[in-house]
Amino acid sequence: MSTDILVTLNGPTMGTRWSARLASRHASPDLTAALQNAVDLVDRQMSTWRADSDLMRLNRAVQGGWVDVGAELMEVLNVSAEVTAASDGAFDIGVGEAVSAWGFGAAQGQADETAIRAAMGRRLRAQVECRPGAGRARRLNDRRLDLSGVAKGFAVDQMAKVLRGRQIPDFLASLDGEIIAHGRRPDGRPWAVALEEPDPARRAARGVIEVTDCALATSGDYRHRIQLGAAWLSHTMDPRSGAPVRNRAASVTVLAADCARADAWATALMVLGETDGPALARAKGIEAIFLIREEVGFREEATLR
Repeated sequence: MSTDILVTLNGPTMGTRWSARLASRHASPDLTAALQNAVDLVDRQMSTWRADSDLMRLNRAVQGGWVDVGAELMEVLNVSAEVTAASDGAFDIGVGEAVSAWGFGAAQGQADETAIRAAMGRRLRAQVECRPGAGRARRLNDRRLDLSGVAKGFAVDQMAKVLRGRQIPDFLASLDGEIIAHGRRPDGRPWAVALEEPDPARRAARGVIEVTDCALATSGDYRHRIQLGAAWLSHTMDPRSGAPVRNRAASVTVLAADCARADAWATALMVLGETDGPALARAKGIEAIFLIREEVGFREEATLR
């Protein structure tokens, strides 16, 4: 057991903050800078808020036109295509037009009724071709790409890559609800991760799970949402309908080997909802914790091995 104390390194990114908890002997300004550079690289390539990001250049390119993109974006496009195929389109990065139409992302709450009518009823399936050897990608249809369901998870993977590359065996890296736990705390205990109560009015822990050597990501309908008339709408888009998800799943937490896939699968299972979500998770061997709204309170359903 180490006598080191736990310290937290952190910094700004993607409208929120990243953090890394680790033993004090490993902390240094150089490590903080390396972690910041890792998440900044993801933001530069994948942000929908930056007109100069690789993603937005790809979105602006003519259909079928090749665009030079970074290796990290190429990797995320491939992970996304994998989860899209495995979830039969419950997860898809082709939801960019719907995200903006309903007032999420860079639209900042400004819904566009004309754009909503254009997006609804369309299956928003992206078609993207990648040439990793050439460092190029292109869109094969007119779908606008949005990586909000996978990019933050990938950013945590990049943080973990930095930490492992420096031979740091024990850490907890996180960005919003995306987390990688590696090794153990300095006192020898597993890392404790709080599962959030699905309450839009406050942040509170519903429970705590202890984990080591795994990634976790949570998707929910209670934190990022907008009010349209009398209804509150989740930021998660259903690619099969072009509209925000409306089912009884309040949140889904997925445990996986890497955070990008955990993030994408949490989104897919959230879209599938309280019945189809657990069914597919069991069929695919995905470890997940669902919080499902009942008439009073929530029901928890887990597909943990």
